[in-house]
Amino acid sequence: MSDSSTARTAMVRGEDEVTDLCRDLIRIDTSNYGDHSGPGERAAAEYVAEKLAEVGLEPRIIESAKGRASTVARIAGEDPSRPALLIHGHTDVVPANADDWTHHPFSGEIADGCVWGRGAVDMKDMDAMTLAVVRDRLRSGRKPPRDIVLAFLADEEAGGTYGARYLVDKHPDLFEGVTEAIGEVGGFSFTVNENLRLYLVETAQKGMHWMRLTVDGTAGHGSMTNTDNAITELCEAVGRLGRHTWPVRVTKTVRSFLDELSDALGTPLDPEDMDATLAKLGGIAKMVGATLRNSAAPTMLGAGYKVNVIPGQATAHVDGRFLPGYEEEFLADLDRLLGPRVRREDVHADKALETSFDGNLVDAMQSALKAEDPIARAVPYMLSGGTDAKSFDDLGIRCFGFAPLKLPPELDFAGMFHGVDERVPVEGLKFGVRVLDRFIDAS
Repeated sequence: MSDSSTARTAMVRGEDEVTDLCRDLIRIDTSNYGDHSGPGERAAAEYVAEKLAEVGLEPRIIESAKGRASTVARIAGEDPSRPALLIHGHTDVVPANADDWTHHPFSGEIADGCVWGRGAVDMKDMDAMTLAVVRDRLRSGRKPPRDIVLAFLADEEAGGTYGARYLVDKHPDLFEGVTEAIGEVGGFSFTVNENLRLYLVETAQKGMHWMRLTVDGTAGHGSMTNTDNAITELCEAVGRLGRHTWPVRVTKTVRSFLDELSDALGTPLDPEDMDATLAKLGGIAKMVGATLRNSAAPTMLGAGYKVNVIPGQATAHVDGRFLPGYEEEFLADLDRLLGPRVRREDVHADKALETSFDGNLVDAMQSALKAEDPIARAVPYMLSGGTDAKSFDDLGIRCFGFAPLKLPPELDFAGMFHGVDERVPVEGLKFGVRVLDRFIDAS
């Protein structure tokens, strides 16, 4: 059998396996509540390690705290002198309330051509695609061109403290020689027309300030006049913050994306005219719109313990995100909006990232996509959230979001992230396996 025939057979086997791998992973409840109250990732780490060991790898399970486990393995490449590639994914998921879902979020059920469940797109789909590709390459004896480090990580949904950050700080030797990486939330399709499908590759992501706001006031009886009510002061500040329209700031990546999209649509896109611009973006409008401005979303409120008692303190939590290069502006605007009475402290903070859309790895993405979808064009975009790439950047690793999926135009992909009825098309998973296999060969 020729090398090309062997490769094609491997890809077919990977396509056959990826759906079951994805379903298995979804059925392992790895809900991350951010306070160690969840089940942890140990069971998922052991599942991944078993699947890798079956094809000859020697994976390591590293536990940063009880139940908070990650799995790491290295695949030897044809040319060990070349810099290594990191492929990383996380195994934890945000919680889900089963009563809200059409199909149980931890069932991995197949319906309407999709695998349903929490983590289907964030990001057990990519975990499954990676496992499927790696297992078939190793079964068929096809070494990658260079070393590949695989990392299936804990705790990404709470900032990565017990996953990527722990490994980078405590076990940097695991990533020796790695210069480039691919991870989540990139490589998915946006159909422009019958002749063009854009695949958005993440080259930038906003930084974060998850923060707690506190106001101290004067406690007292609820029946009495109180001009120093902590709840009133806090709610007014949170209201100002939540209603604030942050100024548009067009970064290098967003400008490149808008230029590419303008060319694809044959019409100019004006980032200063948000309504007109976003109206042309369909299902990705929410995701792209959030990359044009800094943002601060109030997410939690807490105060008081009895209806007739005015509490002496009130708190709120805010999810703050800032664009690359605009952290100082963001914090200054934040303090101005909150006012002098509000005390803020970070619960979790991390940097923004931005890299250029060029080089051999980008060429490999484009060629792999084009080979499987002739109307594909890879374009750069910025992620409004954050990923484990923030930690790996500290090791000098250049990170991209590339988890390839060819999606039906009508699927609200952006709405799947942390949403109800999260699901991924079965054909999209198979497409991802084929693209990743080609990408590894070209990288």
